[in-house]
Amino acid sequence: MKRSEINRIMAQADEFIRSRGFYLPPFAYWQPEAWRAKGPEVSEIVENHLGWDITDFGKGDFQKDGLFLFTIRNGRPDNWARQAGKLYAEKLLIAADRQVTPYHFHWAKMEDIINRGGGTLVLRLYNATPADGLADTPVTVSLDGVARTLPAGSELRLAPGESITLPPRLYHSFWAEDGQTLIGEVSLVNDDEDRKSTRLNSSH
Repeated sequence: MKRSEINRIMAQADEFIRSRGFYLPPFAYWQPEAWRAKGPEVSEIVENHLGWDITDFGKGDFQKDGLFLFTIRNGRPDNWARQAGKLYAEKLLIAADRQVTPYHFHWAKMEDIINRGGGTLVLRLYNATPADGLADTPVTVSLDGVARTLPAGSELRLAPGESITLPPRLYHSFWAEDGQTLIGEVSLVNDDEDRKSTRLNSSH
């Protein structure tokens, strides 16, 4: 992606986030000269990969297959072994209308996905097989604390304010309908350094 496109996406995302009554932390707006003046006091931001993230999943068409993310808070993966530090993460995501995030699951991370406003958030769900394929077994999830069991490949539609809890090894693909959608993610520590922590599936 070109830098000009990234800058445009960031500016539009910031405007949309503010329009939903949500505000990013101060470090989101630090310019290069401000970063250069910082020292060890910002190590948490740098080491835990907080901030902006824009991806087209390597497909070259952001509007069709892409996602905007901003990591607000995160811990280190080894915090769990030490039982010290932040054991959680929070992200803000934006899905454009019909913009798809492809099927993937997380090996160990449990996460809540929340529709924070805009359109409808649609998710399609599959359990993972032992060989990491898409299983045809029923899927059980929690929707705002209410357990539901659905056939494999079911689509769930979350209106603003609704959320879903996704356990490890549950394939999920999602997109927005009826308008751009602001999405919250609350999870266990997110490990961006280990790409093996998330399993992508290109079958669909």
